[in-house]
Amino acid sequence: MSASVNKETCVGCGACVDACPCGALSLEDGVAVVSDDCAGCGACTDACPTDSISLD
Repeated sequence: MSASVNKETCVGCGACVDACPCGALSLEDGVAVVSDDCAGCGACTDACPTDSISLD
């Protein structure tokens, strides 16, 4: 399982980046991007104020 970002609704606030214990998220061009290091823990989904991140 890994996270995916809805680029249409992501506001680039960085809350998910700060919440990720794996360091698997970063901001690129003002949008969150998930790397292969994602463990699927869901910390980013809980932190996202716009519900732009989901677990696949």
